[in-house]
Amino acid sequence: MRAILATPALVDTELPEPTPGPHDLLVRIEAVAVNPIDTKLRAAVGTEDPPRQLGWDGAGVVVATGERASRFRVGDPVLFAGDAGRAGCNAEAVLVDERLVGRKPARLSWAEAASVPLTGLTAWEALFERLGLDPSGERGQGPSLLILGGAGGVGSIAIQLARRAGAVVIASASRPKSAAWVRQLGADHVVDHHRPLAPQLAALGFEAVDRIANFSDTDAYWEVMAELIAPLGSIVAIVGNRRPLDLNLLKAKSVTFAWEFMFSRSQFQTADMGRQGEILDRLAELFEAGKLSPTLGRTLSPINAANLAIAHAQLATGSTIGKIALVGWG
Repeated sequence: MRAILATPALVDTELPEPTPGPHDLLVRIEAVAVNPIDTKLRAAVGTEDPPRQLGWDGAGVVVATGERASRFRVGDPVLFAGDAGRAGCNAEAVLVDERLVGRKPARLSWAEAASVPLTGLTAWEALFERLGLDPSGERGQGPSLLILGGAGGVGSIAIQLARRAGAVVIASASRPKSAAWVRQLGADHVVDHHRPLAPQLAALGFEAVDRIANFSDTDAYWEVMAELIAPLGSIVAIVGNRRPLDLNLLKAKSVTFAWEFMFSRSQFQTADMGRQGEILDRLAELFEAGKLSPTLGRTLSPINAANLAIAHAQLATGSTIGKIALVGWG
């Protein structure tokens, strides 16, 4: 099968097709999407290290199942983010534990579907499992939520989920194009994260916000978040800190701080690992009902090392709107 390996340069190669383990699905890949984890893990591959097969956002068709796999059948269209401890989906076929897999929404293209799993799971877990929002809340009747990095992959789906959960969403975006994007997705208000946030929020009538979801830079906004969060509020972040964080800044307000790492369940094989498959199925229902909009921003074709390098370079600029996907093997 064709595959793309990081050496650290991205190279096209041929590999044997893998054999499913007991809980595995073998999925023929139709489209993949890229995420910051791809560029971070690629950067960690040295010239003396073994090549690595990256990619943790895929959509394709089940072509074989393990002896204990029962959720899907051969021929089923699926999507998944998978397990960062295993070979990624930058190959014509990949193994994934069926508990981490959801069904592909019928109304989405392969590229749109591949753009859902990692960011959809991250946003869902961040909002509903870390910040305690209610997925069934009444629109506009819930807490105020500041989303830092609203136009990125996670922010783009989080805005939609948070609005459906009733939150009053304030999304950050620094350019006219990204501001228009987050408004299109349903943000109630938009602030420019390149300018001081407190005065902008005050002008909108918010002296503080009940929840903050930082999908951008934890270090850069730590003191600002401590200032803006309301007493008894909650903060979630997905980007690891580069320097020590002063948790004492949150103490007087009794603020809850939580990390969200989508791969925690697969990395530690938690008892509720199958929850991710359930979340993906729930997201599929929302997409099929037209209650969520695809977050795909750019599509490249075919899937090969050259196009994957273009996608990685675009992602590294930090100015990507929505998701970048590659479709078809040419």
